[in-house]
Amino acid sequence: MKFITLAFVALLATTDAQARNPLALGQNLRTADPSGHVWPDGGMWLYTSHDEECQADFHMKDWYAFSSTDLVSWTNHGAVLSVKDLKWADDYAWAPDAAYKNGKYYLVFPAGTGVKDRQDPKRSTKWMGIGIAESSSPAGPFKDVIGAPLWRKPYANDPALFIDDDGRAYLYVHASGADYHVVEMADDMRSVKGALQKMDMGGYEPKMEGPWVFKRDGRYYFTMPEDNRTLSYYMASSPTGPWTYRGVFMEPENGNNHHSIVQYQGRWVLFYHRWLDVPGAACSKKQRHVAAEFLHFNADGTIRKIGRTEEGVTGFANGGNVNRSPATE
Repeated sequence: MKFITLAFVALLATTDAQARNPLALGQNLRTADPSGHVWPDGGMWLYTSHDEECQADFHMKDWYAFSSTDLVSWTNHGAVLSVKDLKWADDYAWAPDAAYKNGKYYLVFPAGTGVKDRQDPKRSTKWMGIGIAESSSPAGPFKDVIGAPLWRKPYANDPALFIDDDGRAYLYVHASGADYHVVEMADDMRSVKGALQKMDMGGYEPKMEGPWVFKRDGRYYFTMPEDNRTLSYYMASSPTGPWTYRGVFMEPENGNNHHSIVQYQGRWVLFYHRWLDVPGAACSKKQRHVAAEFLHFNADGTIRKIGRTEEGVTGFANGGNVNRSPATE
């Protein structure tokens, strides 16, 4: 009987290790807005927002960190920062990003106060700003060392932090009246240099949120959820543009989508979130879960269109390659 029990446990462990999309980040844990990074330890790290079960209107309180070496089995490092740790905000722990510089790890995050009145917007008191926290470890905890947002106006959220090969750090935001804006961070990562600067987007500027910027083969990519749902992108020869719109690489599904794109052990990976039904949940609405797919590029650097799969990146360890075709690299 003991042998059968142990065999059953081993079977469950194997099944869990081969979990399909969404990623197995934790039972009954709802995560969204994944920010993927490969740090000096060589592992893949994810920083996410955390949806409370059946939460109302995106009232969110903390940010989580996860790590993996095979993209299938993930270590949950728990909440690495909470709005309880902030003096200037008490709600709206939305999409974060992270960076490594100066021998430290940085978590850039949006948070805010007040209430959004969706029935009568004039009565809304909601405000959001961008904070920056530091840690000596990628697993945190992170500390809000400046004790304030990087600026008060404009209202801003969904930060993306990109550090170029020369060490210069650029912060991109979704902001009130200031989408498609960028500002350079100070060398100590505790303030910004000057004001937000409007980038040249080539004349096409749809509604967007959650930008993500990365570099590949000397080209810069500005990616975003166009209309908050459809993943699309621009390309440029500079991190501040001018940018050329190159189209859609993932169609929408059910609700908003936030993402990140990172190269890990020679493979390009798209992290994103899905809105899915949760059997046994306390509510009947769809909830968000972090997922992943392999991403591929054409010879000219453009991104191949990608679909959502049940397999996701489960084939990473053995060279599996979902969404690949002979036309891609």
